[in-house]
Amino acid sequence: MSVRKTLAFTFGSLAALSISTSGVAADAASPMNAPPIAPISPVAAPMASPAPTALAAPSASPVTPPTAMPPVVQALAREGVTALQPFDTGVKDLSAYAGLAGQQPIAVYLLPDGNGIVGTRIGTDGKPLDVERVTKRIEKPLSDAMWSKLAASSWIQDGKKDAPRVVYTFSDPNCPYCHRFWEAARPWVDAGKVQLRHVLVAVIKADSVTKAAAIFGAQNPSAALAQNEQKFAQGGIKPVRNVTKAVAEKLQTNQQLMAEFGFRGTPGIVYRNDKGVVERANGMPPADALTTILGMR
Repeated sequence: MSVRKTLAFTFGSLAALSISTSGVAADAASPMNAPPIAPISPVAAPMASPAPTALAAPSASPVTPPTAMPPVVQALAREGVTALQPFDTGVKDLSAYAGLAGQQPIAVYLLPDGNGIVGTRIGTDGKPLDVERVTKRIEKPLSDAMWSKLAASSWIQDGKKDAPRVVYTFSDPNCPYCHRFWEAARPWVDAGKVQLRHVLVAVIKADSVTKAAAIFGAQNPSAALAQNEQKFAQGGIKPVRNVTKAVAEKLQTNQQLMAEFGFRGTPGIVYRNDKGVVERANGMPPADALTTILGMR
């Protein structure tokens, strides 16, 4: 089974919503105020094989809507919907825009009278339409938003600073599959082709927190992470006695980010494909998938 998982797109949780030309919703519910995807409990066992799950986009910031957009689309932009771009519905006189409402891709359909409907267009076979069209329109801004959020997280550098390829991995100091991925990546990292960025979490054992704190609090965190991996069979790095508030906050934030990206366990690997689109792999990748994630050796 391939470990590749592109940006997931679903209309499942969106209810149809009429938007008037004045930008006022006809119904009480609003896609901008819809409940976010339910968080996933971060306390989970490590994974040995891929397990595809939906991938949500990190929340994006509102932008000033271009005046060239129709009024209903401008209203959505003012409410915080981002990455709004038109797409072809394939139906005469039915234009539409794709966008991101918090963690949800959405579609807004523009009616001939100037009003709009946000929701899912269903085909005669009962299946949602426009999924591929909307995905293509929002995958680049969605990828950029996710990549930026990872870059702003608390991670430990593993590899050369100027490596041409960057791969993020949610890692627990006690995770055996994280260790196996660290070992498998050595040829790429040691050759300067890949920089791994370990977004440390503490979800496996009770001392995962104090081991992660030992790495974060070390004078050279990269060397401390390497020490933990090199001595993994002997128990890894020595845990610290006390965890500072700053380190505890880093771990909590990373744990929330791991759940936001849809990972139930470690390692959770995030990378860009050859088109620059963010993809992910759940668990330790099989050997034949390493070049997909890390590039050619």
